[in-house]
Amino acid sequence: MNTDFQSLFQVRTADYSDIPAIMNITREAFVKYQQMSGVENLAALEESYNDVKHDIDTKVVLIALSDGEPVGSVRVEVFPDNTAYLSRFAVKVTSQNNGIGKSIMNLVDKIMMKKGVREMRLHTGAKITSLIRFYYGRGFYIDSTDKSRGYVRALLVKEYQEKDC
Repeated sequence: MNTDFQSLFQVRTADYSDIPAIMNITREAFVKYQQMSGVENLAALEESYNDVKHDIDTKVVLIALSDGEPVGSVRVEVFPDNTAYLSRFAVKVTSQNNGIGKSIMNLVDKIMMKKGVREMRLHTGAKITSLIRFYYGRGFYIDSTDKSRGYVRALLVKEYQEKDC
């Protein structure tokens, strides 16, 4: 019997070689998001290789691997005022609901606390119950909603306190 157990998930900082996988994961997840939210145009579906490359150069970009295969990614921009904005959080549809998203968010939290971030924000579809539940479970709350993009988007906020560090 093989007793050499390895973690099923790995979450690490992305590099340029990950760009095609990040683009595929993002496209797949945001097509589903588009269907669930009812919105027609999503910037996430229009981005180019160079857009992702720019994000790797300027943001915290993480990629999740399951048995070596890319299955999730996220991007977080950290601002000089110790706040951050999370975007393009995506997990492959076939890999959802098995802990990959939580693993990604756990690493995001550790990085944000290490960087001294006091508050992280993100937008998501306010009517997509599964996403709202997921973010609530990660310590976010709804700060406000708007319809600036043609559907009800919720601005979610997570506050980090000194005791979290």
